[in-house]
Amino acid sequence: MGLRVVFMGTPEFSAATLKALADAGHDIVAAYSQPPRPAGRRGLELKKSPVQEAAEKLGIEVRTPTSLNGEAEQDAFRALGADVAVVVAYGLLLPRAILDGTRLGAFNGHASLLPRWRGAAPIQRAIMAGDGETGMMIMKMDEGLDTGSVALTRKIAIGDAMTAGELHDALRDVGAELMVEAMALLEAGTLATTPQSGEPTYAAKISKDETRIDWSIPAREVHDRIRGLSPFPGAWCEATIGGKVERLKVLRSTVGEGDGAPGTLLDDALTIACGDGAVHLVEVQRAGGNPMAATDFLRGAGLEKGDVL
Repeated sequence: MGLRVVFMGTPEFSAATLKALADAGHDIVAAYSQPPRPAGRRGLELKKSPVQEAAEKLGIEVRTPTSLNGEAEQDAFRALGADVAVVVAYGLLLPRAILDGTRLGAFNGHASLLPRWRGAAPIQRAIMAGDGETGMMIMKMDEGLDTGSVALTRKIAIGDAMTAGELHDALRDVGAELMVEAMALLEAGTLATTPQSGEPTYAAKISKDETRIDWSIPAREVHDRIRGLSPFPGAWCEATIGGKVERLKVLRSTVGEGDGAPGTLLDDALTIACGDGAVHLVEVQRAGGNPMAATDFLRGAGLEKGDVL
């Protein structure tokens, strides 16, 4: 028969779960999302979130409050008479009145193996830390930061060359499937939860300072940072091209061979010396340009062995 669901999410990662729940036959009584944001070169257009766009295509009512702390918003939420709230990357803190505003509570899809990587950027942080695996977890929400009891878990291996973008897509698809499974068990009255255990780590939002490549750290760490920030916001360095210093975004790399002063170009194939070892750049992007293979970039870049990035 399906549950009466309030869905709460914003990015494309969340929209996949919204669509999966609708396809599974649940009654999505409303979708909450972040308000439309300024877009375009001048910021004169307002762009709807992927969740809002997906909900409107499905004929679902969309609500975009800037806060859920007000009594009027909380009353409006409770008036939906939902069985459950499903939350995936929504972007607003849920006060107790919202967490308790449905018959069965609120369940969150989180892209890490909790309590590791609680917080805003679990996908990027897992790769940047060199983790060998991560996963999706469905947890029953409480007022803490990703501290709720866990209902379901599905692990995913992080390949040595996997980027944050690739991991994002894998977790997005797994998360949608897992939430559908969780809601089926919840409807049947058989969804059990277990308190989190272990030492938590926190996935802070990526700062601009972290995106510039620090060639003085070991090659393995440089490689993990490059792929953990790819494709967005992107790790970058500076290179002198045609006598002009340009920002060069690095999208893919491998751990290479060689040594030298950090940041030095060691060969004619974009192998860069690090604090320990070297990194070979595989795919790069010049400012305002499209991603390209390093071999294509080198044809017109005029870089030579011994240059410093």
